Amino acid sequence: MPSFRSLGVGARRLTDAVLYSSVWLSLAALGLMWATFLFWRVHIPLRLGALIFSATLFLYNLDSVLPYKQSQQPGLSKRKQWMRQHRRALLLLAVLAGGVSGVLFFTDARLSLTLFLGHLGAISVLYSMPLFRRVGRWWALRDLPLLKVFLIGYVWAAVTVWIPALYLGRGVAEPVVLVLFLRRFLFILALAFVFDIRDYTKDRLTGTHTFPGLFGIQATKFIALAALVIAALLVPPGAPAGHEAALALPLLLAAVVIWFAEESRTDYYFALLTDGVMLVQFLAVWWVTDAQAAGL
Repeated sequence: MPSFRSLGVGARRLTDAVLYSSVWLSLAALGLMWATFLFWRVHIPLRLGALIFSATLFLYNLDSVLPYKQSQQPGLSKRKQWMRQHRRALLLLAVLAGGVSGVLFFTDARLSLTLFLGHLGAISVLYSMPLFRRVGRWWALRDLPLLKVFLIGYVWAAVTVWIPALYLGRGVAEPVVLVLFLRRFLFILALAFVFDIRDYTKDRLTGTHTFPGLFGIQATKFIALAALVIAALLVPPGAPAGHEAALALPLLLAAVVIWFAEESRTDYYFALLTDGVMLVQFLAVWWVTDAQAAGL
């Protein structure tokens, strides 16, 4: 019979694998897109859900196994050390996820004809790809001053709001879609600042100019909280009853995570809690939608 200690070690290894292989983050992307479909009282199509999950898994694991990143020092981060130790497995996972997402994309007429998605794919790939070498290091889009958090917010909002809208035959310029997009952009932007706080010392050492490095960690937290406040005030036209109330809990949790974010926090704080806030948003919207459908 296994001991409590062995069970604990096994649970920790499983948690590390789920978090650091980007499975948890991919579930968050799936959840946010699903929440957008639920705004229109529609469940996410299975094929599209599988596509967004596998594509997220592919892009984030591709980022973690890039050759030029392997030459960087892992430091004291257990996350970085875990990724380096499991680089081959992550590469295999990226290849498999990329193959699955490619097949799903090119065999879905609604998506293969949507040229709009091309620029999102380009940003996602070039985000971490080394584009030019300067001052003895490779630079990607994410390394350009202050740009990283806005790229993350834009791509995540576009994927999880605009793709569902296009899939349902709606235009990206419709007022309701624009408000949903802006609210999602601000929500993701606020959470992205947390990871800039996590990387504060590393970014300063590598010369990457981020909000914490230029304005300070405390000022960055206030900027992130301001983004959440604006997001909370944005109400899309025709919002279903109870939808806005469902967003109160994830916004409040996001504010708590931002306020207590420190560079010295464990990797679980960032990978489990910060990304987990996105899943809480989906669960809250799903619960309200399901309760209303049941007449509760």
